[in-house]
Amino acid sequence: MDQSLQDKVPPHHLEAEQAVLGALLLNWGAMSEVISRLKPDKFYTIQHKTIFEAMLSLFTKNIQGDTLSLINELTVNGNLEKAGGTAYIASLTDTVPSAANIDYYCSVVCDRSERRELIKISSELKTSAFDLSNKSEVLLDRAEQKLFSLRQQNEATEVHKVNDIMVKEIQIIEKIFNNKGEFSGIPSGFAKLDSMTSGFQNSEFIVIGARPSIGKTALALSMMNHIALESKIPCGFFSLEMPYESIGMRILSQEARVNMSRIRSGLIKVDEVKKIQDAAGRWFEAPLYTIDTPNMRLLELRSMARRLVVNEGVKIIFIDYIGLITTENPSDPVFEQVSEVSRSLKALARELKIPIVALCQVGRDAEGQEPNLAQLRGSGSIEQDADVVMFIHRERLKDEQPSQEAKIILAKQRNGPTGDIKVNFIPAYSKFENLMSED
Repeated sequence: MDQSLQDKVPPHHLEAEQAVLGALLLNWGAMSEVISRLKPDKFYTIQHKTIFEAMLSLFTKNIQGDTLSLINELTVNGNLEKAGGTAYIASLTDTVPSAANIDYYCSVVCDRSERRELIKISSELKTSAFDLSNKSEVLLDRAEQKLFSLRQQNEATEVHKVNDIMVKEIQIIEKIFNNKGEFSGIPSGFAKLDSMTSGFQNSEFIVIGARPSIGKTALALSMMNHIALESKIPCGFFSLEMPYESIGMRILSQEARVNMSRIRSGLIKVDEVKKIQDAAGRWFEAPLYTIDTPNMRLLELRSMARRLVVNEGVKIIFIDYIGLITTENPSDPVFEQVSEVSRSLKALARELKIPIVALCQVGRDAEGQEPNLAQLRGSGSIEQDADVVMFIHRERLKDEQPSQEAKIILAKQRNGPTGDIKVNFIPAYSKFENLMSED
């Protein structure tokens, strides 16, 4: 770090820190809101960190916080001197201009804390950048992860009291009760599947498995049709297998209900051209963002996913497919690479707080029969890491048929039931739909 910067005192605001602590002693009811924004390490001085830690301890014990109870808590824990002593604790309420401005004081404390964290991150990255044993792409991923984490920090809650959790859960249940047919997660558009999962849930890693050419991409696009086009929920699609032009053609074929083969050959009728134009018009404003880099590196995928969430507000990501994601150590055994990808995608879903749906091939022994968890290709870690695993099963068509009954096998769900969902597959435009009997 430059000497001129090194000599500078890190950004802080002692008066704002004192005001937050003093305001809490005057208005303890604000504690439940403050703890969702502040953690002890956001305070600059050891005194204020120690005092806030004692306040958190009182709060978790459901003890009313005031000057006397705070001094007693610090004394019992042997931290009174560390916190500045009795006189300093008693003086905190005298330094508060107005307890009503606690939100503003918190904002100032958070601002200075974030600035200090940025300085720390910059210093660490600068040191790492000079170490040539570190790959630059690893450094970039680390930087983005730290910055994304810092951006999300104010949303994190340090203490989750059970009564707060119960209030939130009751609100969710009441909302579901009052809004029949709505789900807590992002609905896939398949009625029975959504009734079993309540939609794709935030922070979940979801895997869709099938043999090649059975319909993994078709099912993903059918779901995205409902999510991005009908529900207007921003959706990201990583197509590692086919270019975005092919994805666009399949989307138009599904939406216009025009035979894919005829579109490719140009042998379409005048009325079908109109249908395709109308479908393109409906999709034109849809919040779908496609990335079509082949054999995308894991670091690059994570970086791009973060950008989609921050810049475009993406709420769910599909990846087609796991086997085409490359790791930083391509010489490692396949099962180790797949394990790394699987663990990383699960961690990414939690970091971004959105569902991540990844397509996956199943082993050759699943050909012609219903696939199961043991046949997920590459590594048992996929089954272990995934919150939800579903498979597509249908017979391979030997001749052209207008439609075919298929099955989505919900084989694993951490927080719900498993079972089979019958769906309709339309080969002409590679689309899955609800069966009338399953609505």
